[in-house]
Amino acid sequence: MIVDYHMHLRDPDDQRYMLTRCVYDLDRYVDAVVKAKERGLPVKLGLEVDYFTGRERETAEVLAPYPWDYLLGSVHYVDGFPVDQEPGLVEKLGPHEAWRRYFVWLRNAARSGLFDSLSHPDLVKHHGPRPDPETAQLLHEETADAIEAAGVCVEVSSAGLHKPVGELYPDAPLLEACRARGVQITLASDAHVPQNIGRDLDRAIAHARAAGYETVTVFDRRERRQEPLG
Repeated sequence: MIVDYHMHLRDPDDQRYMLTRCVYDLDRYVDAVVKAKERGLPVKLGLEVDYFTGRERETAEVLAPYPWDYLLGSVHYVDGFPVDQEPGLVEKLGPHEAWRRYFVWLRNAARSGLFDSLSHPDLVKHHGPRPDPETAQLLHEETADAIEAAGVCVEVSSAGLHKPVGELYPDAPLLEACRARGVQITLASDAHVPQNIGRDLDRAIAHARAAGYETVTVFDRRERRQEPLG
């Protein structure tokens, strides 16, 4: 069982967001997981962290005091526009520019050195139109190159099956591009409520296998090892 917590760092002046979304205490969360580990429960201390260009030092300072097993990086906002809300990035910029900017931010997240794996790496497909296949493939290839160079993992997630897109994350071409470069993977159902833990994870495993993966990455104090896919 893997336990993590979603943390979204935004402009501290955005009071509406802070009051409605930032309602959990990080110290209490870490203390609860550490105590569970001390009791012998099979849990990991993880965190999903929003990446924001220009906030790398601040993010590192927030994360530094805690004994993480792994840190997940994600991009939910690009230049102030939400990626997985409607209306959002795609509606504001159109699919070609939205996808281009999103993957620039994702590559920067990979290069930041903050994260062990990138969550739902093509979240930009969450809803709405897409660029032409040639443009999408170029973005996938460029992004896979950056992920390989950074030495981070990509997450294969079943969460997209229950979003407007109705698909696994990431698209097969992006996952295959990562596999061709030796990029390792993590698995997730991205459950926000207990009853969804592990939901459709068998489909995520099958998706990874179809791309050529035979192992999944497991972390302990940010050290990785490979385990056979279930």
